[in-house]
Amino acid sequence: MAEASLERRAIRRSFDRAARRYDENAILQREIGARLVEHLAPMRLAPSRVIDLGCGTGGSFDALSQRFPGAELIGIDLAPNMLHQAAGRASWWKRTFSRLPRLVCADAERLPLAAASAQLVFSNLALQWCDPGRVFTESARVLAPEGLFLFSTFGPDTLKELRSAFAQADDAPHVHRFIDMHDLGDALVHAGFADPVMEMEVVTLEYSKVEDAARDLKAIGAHSALVDRPRGLSGRARWRRMAESYERFRRDTGLPATYEVIYGHAWKVPPKRTSDGRQVIDFRPRDPK
Repeated sequence: MAEASLERRAIRRSFDRAARRYDENAILQREIGARLVEHLAPMRLAPSRVIDLGCGTGGSFDALSQRFPGAELIGIDLAPNMLHQAAGRASWWKRTFSRLPRLVCADAERLPLAAASAQLVFSNLALQWCDPGRVFTESARVLAPEGLFLFSTFGPDTLKELRSAFAQADDAPHVHRFIDMHDLGDALVHAGFADPVMEMEVVTLEYSKVEDAARDLKAIGAHSALVDRPRGLSGRARWRRMAESYERFRRDTGLPATYEVIYGHAWKVPPKRTSDGRQVIDFRPRDPK
């Protein structure tokens, strides 16, 4: 269901290069991760295994372990260098928690985990780097019945100023197109989840010049990974046209960079049939009168 094909090797390479200084620059990602964890507060959940899908440098490990101190935590990421940074948290972790998180280098679209082996899949701002439909299907597979998938990702208005400015500079795609939350909700149901809940908020960062916005994106590894992206160095003339076009959006306080943040969660539906096709009938004790 991805609106544009992304090159997995390019994604891995970009985040590998950014890993060492990622934590210094991922201010927005850290804030959205904290808000995503807050979504767990009203939920009754006692998982024995939690998967942090697209864990990066492990920025959510602390909050997840405090929320579920008895659970085994597995961090999964596509980029080995991001996991290396996550492993660097281990010395502090060992002093604080009795159980270290397990780190696995793997693609979120093809998880090396057994079926029905986890009760919570948590994913902060990783979905936009994948085909969401494939991630939902894999998450539904590894979750036990009534398990929870909780995620954040970016919606279609994300970086709309940069996308519009580049469109004035040439005809090539430079900025990813992000998927609408209604389509994400439909995909969750299609993958076997029930009762999807989606919400959205807009976060706007401001910069004095467009080069600063581009530098922030580069610092966290957020390069274009579009299969049909322009290759090689961007020409100075094209960059100048883009920068001039971006100035249309300038406010009194600076140049805006919009992020449409989507939060979503859904529950794994218990199977209605067994693997050999037999109907599953659920018997429950009557409530005492």
